[in-house]
Amino acid sequence: MKKATMRAVRCHRFAALDTNGKPLSTPLPIRQVLQLDEVEMPKLRNDGVLVSTHFAGIQYPDFLQAQGLYQIKPKLPYIPGMDVVGTVLEKGKDVDETLKIGDRVYCNTALCPHGGGGTGALAEVVSISSSAVFPVPDLLHLSSVANLGRNYCAAYHSLKVIGNVGPNDLVLVDGASGGVGMATVELAKAMGAKVIAGVSTQEKGTLPGLLADKVLIYGRDRESYKKFKEDVKAAAADLGHPEGCSIIVDVVNGDLFQDALVSCIKPLGKICLVGFVAGQKPVKPGLILIKEAMVVGSLWGRYARQNPNLHRINMNEILSYMVEGSIEPRADNIIMFEDYVKAFELFESNSGRGNTVICLKSDTSKL
Repeated sequence: MKKATMRAVRCHRFAALDTNGKPLSTPLPIRQVLQLDEVEMPKLRNDGVLVSTHFAGIQYPDFLQAQGLYQIKPKLPYIPGMDVVGTVLEKGKDVDETLKIGDRVYCNTALCPHGGGGTGALAEVVSISSSAVFPVPDLLHLSSVANLGRNYCAAYHSLKVIGNVGPNDLVLVDGASGGVGMATVELAKAMGAKVIAGVSTQEKGTLPGLLADKVLIYGRDRESYKKFKEDVKAAAADLGHPEGCSIIVDVVNGDLFQDALVSCIKPLGKICLVGFVAGQKPVKPGLILIKEAMVVGSLWGRYARQNPNLHRINMNEILSYMVEGSIEPRADNIIMFEDYVKAFELFESNSGRGNTVICLKSDTSKL
């Protein structure tokens, strides 16, 4: 009997590495390593569900992973993508009645106990553990929640779990025009905090989803970083925080960290390291000591796997913010499945903004 098949995007080699795993002097164009393939339909596990994918979220880490530069290198060929939204097709015999056939759900492949490393989303059908599946409220369009993991979970982990942010806090986030940065602005505002958003260019500071109390430009060189440092200090004082920011969510790193961010944190404030799109540079420990700053790596996935009940509470809180309107649920860039490579090329050209979503099947049930 012929096996059932489906379409899936697969990465067949890493764009920035040669076949021996050594760095290439010039990475290959991302479209040369990705391909839309016909693959075997995934198997249903007793503790899992099969989900018909309507939308898959693609963000900078997915592009980085396809280059071979992410901390997790999947076995080739692999299906990219961590965030999946769709409807339940089938359920395993050990799945309880909280999940039903036809339910609208969000799934996160990074939370699957059977492994996957946050891959597998860009396929017409996904097999996933029920523990990594969350119902989507009826008021929300599926496309608007297709980046909960990559963007909102990462931001919420820094703000709530690490930072315990509340109405008396001042949050600074760099890379604020990107997915995690914009989610940080939205969540911090929903939690009642004051927010300073840092972006690299004037153009990025005018994005409609960037609703911070202050939007400041840090530029791309050390002179502009120093000006940004003084601008942040002035903005913090203007917002009632003369000692500096309570929490800094850093997705840029590079020279910006030492040249500006450390000076902007208040004593005993926390700097949450989420990413390093500008690369990693050595840091002088003396600066951390003088500022009495706490620098914390922020990885939400491990926390979520080790604390599934607490993570489910966090997920419900994020979804509640969206339902009540504290956060505007949206997809900033929707790209059709056949044009999937355009989503990755947004990040290849450094033009990814907010929530980038690939549409495999339209969700016409909710607007």
